Amino acid sequence: MTTIDVDNPATGAIVGSVPVLGASELQTLVARARAAQPGWAALAFEERARIMLRAQRWMLDNAERVLATVISETGKTYEDAQLTDLGYAVTALGFWAANARRYLADERVRPGINPAVLGRRMVVRHVPHGVVGVIGPWNFPIVNGFGDCVPALMAGNAVILKPSEVTPLSSLLMAEMLTECGLPADLFSVATGDGGTGAALVEQVDCVMFTGSTRTGRVVARAAAERLIPCYLELGGNDPMIVCADADIERAANAAAYWSMNNAGQVCISVERAYVESPVYEEFVRRVTERVAALRQGPPDGPGSVDLGAVIFPPQLEIVDAQVRDAVARGARVLTGGHARQDGGRFYEPTVLVDVDHTMEIMREETFGPVLPIMRVESLEQGVALANDSPYGLQASVWTRDLARGEQTARRLQAGAVCVNDAQVNYSALNLPMGGWKSSGIGTRHGAGGIRKYCRTQSLLVTRFGLRRELFMFPYTRGRTRLLRRLYELLYGRGRRL
Repeated sequence: MTTIDVDNPATGAIVGSVPVLGASELQTLVARARAAQPGWAALAFEERARIMLRAQRWMLDNAERVLATVISETGKTYEDAQLTDLGYAVTALGFWAANARRYLADERVRPGINPAVLGRRMVVRHVPHGVVGVIGPWNFPIVNGFGDCVPALMAGNAVILKPSEVTPLSSLLMAEMLTECGLPADLFSVATGDGGTGAALVEQVDCVMFTGSTRTGRVVARAAAERLIPCYLELGGNDPMIVCADADIERAANAAAYWSMNNAGQVCISVERAYVESPVYEEFVRRVTERVAALRQGPPDGPGSVDLGAVIFPPQLEIVDAQVRDAVARGARVLTGGHARQDGGRFYEPTVLVDVDHTMEIMREETFGPVLPIMRVESLEQGVALANDSPYGLQASVWTRDLARGEQTARRLQAGAVCVNDAQVNYSALNLPMGGWKSSGIGTRHGAGGIRKYCRTQSLLVTRFGLRRELFMFPYTRGRTRLLRRLYELLYGRGRRL
């Protein structure tokens, strides 16, 4: 069987290898998952939750092993791995264990004043799809891979996770964890491999959750549409930050430096472009540049060793460098950084650009690297127009001391999530939906929608025996028709003709 080597992007060392599963291996995994799923769906929510809470405890007890695995295949800093891949997973396991029953409980629907359903009982149910396929990205192998599997499992599905071929080791560790914590066999499997493995998975499962590039997301969506199965996508982003003249510039500059550079900028909801009103532009640029220039970058060596890690995906280094070179060729200035490092590992210097505009690719496309272009605007109106001038609509932020103005501005931005005086923190609020507009995706994570998407909806209408007069059954009579008309007039008013 063909295998893929996994390297540490910070050092170049090979840290493992995994097999490439093909269509026949996927068929076996799916068949086993289908056989195991009905028994899992029949369990009470409390039984499923018990396993998730064991897994939560396991992650805390094995935190250093989890962190070491994530860092070894991503080259990210200890702190980035701790805050996101470990911290998010621990939170998610507890959140879905506590809230799945509430979000998926049968819902009683009131008949209102519709005479056709008076006396009937109406219920909405949420029924698991069966086998869910999750295709995860390389930037957060636990957050956006395994993290999507937890609500799917709690909804009563079996799940097959196809991790990125660049970062599969963390997913295999999660499979080991769930087995040790008592999850029945075949309910959760990891399908390692390349793009062909992902395509084979889409061909066989009942529902797909994909996180990755917009280009690949379209391919997944077309394959799912051909089979008429549900498909949910979190795709690219080019997330704007608007800094108003009345903003707390110290806070805004600190946030810009952190939320554009964390995980080396490889975050779908990273601050990727900043629009700053003219009166505070120079001060904002100075503060951000000072902070970014001071960041330490290199191979992680435990807590507090470096501030920025490596570029995880080899082609991404070329994309980042090409966008910076395009911007400079069109008139942008580099205030710090601006080059790929040549001293080992895959690193791009933390970079700040000014004199940028929308003729430049870096302002129109997802960069996904440690680069922040900052553009001067003359008014909030101009900032909003430029922020919305994008095919993407994943995340945005507004910075102002006037909270009413900030919220009003947020409502005008074409993005699935907008923060006022903050950024990215909304992702940690698991009861708050998170999803993209435009080319940034379909569907949401988190909240009720984040688990209901893994279910089919069934409506039940139950009629009691002994209803003595069925107004809507044949044969119609003149008297019955008059009675119906009179009933509708009483309910809805005489002015509406039937």
